[in-house]
Amino acid sequence: MALMVRARDLGVPVDWLLRSKHNRTLNDGDKLWSRVTDGESLGEIRFTLASRQGQRAREVVQQVWAQSLQLPDGQGGFVQATCLVAKETEPPTGDKTIEWRLLTNLLVENLEQAARMIDWYRSRWEIEMFFHVLKNGCRIEALQLGCVDRIERALVLYMVVAWRIARLMRLGRSCPDLDAQLMFEPDEWKAAYILNKQKLPDKPPTLNEVVRLVARLGGFLARTGDGEPGVKTIWLGMQRILDFAAGIRFSRELQAQGTCV
Repeated sequence: MALMVRARDLGVPVDWLLRSKHNRTLNDGDKLWSRVTDGESLGEIRFTLASRQGQRAREVVQQVWAQSLQLPDGQGGFVQATCLVAKETEPPTGDKTIEWRLLTNLLVENLEQAARMIDWYRSRWEIEMFFHVLKNGCRIEALQLGCVDRIERALVLYMVVAWRIARLMRLGRSCPDLDAQLMFEPDEWKAAYILNKQKLPDKPPTLNEVVRLVARLGGFLARTGDGEPGVKTIWLGMQRILDFAAGIRFSRELQAQGTCV
């Protein structure tokens, strides 16, 4: 609620979407979730739930409800918000019912708008992964910059780095046969082979092949049951790749100048 109040007081400079953790009591005594689901459903949405550890991929069918209402802010005022409830009505036998309750500042008046909010929510792991790389991989908090301008410049740079790492992980899984040169400079993918003590291929390798080599430099074991590498091993490996690629370029420049190393 504190975040929602702050956004309201700032004139909602950005749109927000939050998980509704508490079944809040409204001004008339009704409960939030039951108020929303007592109304007419906007319709049905379908999507494929990706596989996770111990859980297979499967199709999910949810009924969606949405209602705009006023939430007490605890200070005698209110916050205008839309509550969405998306509930699986007939989950497969043995599977847990998937039900999401969300709050947003945006109006949701039809199924298309509701589906957009659900898509936003389904992207939450990608967003969390991005900030995981930004915080723990790029270690932006450790910079301890004392000037807003410097913090903003650092964030601009490191957000690009975090985006690249997260994108390498995702495309390496979803589009494994892409040409690696779409995401890596020649010196970078060659460095991945050299540092892994492998012979350079006769033709440019696939993206997945290079991503896995990069991750091995960051601790990924690449065993049969290990699946695909995560962002941590990729970002650790990329640090070695970038340093080595820089050395390759520097050596090439020295050779071009006729300087012996």
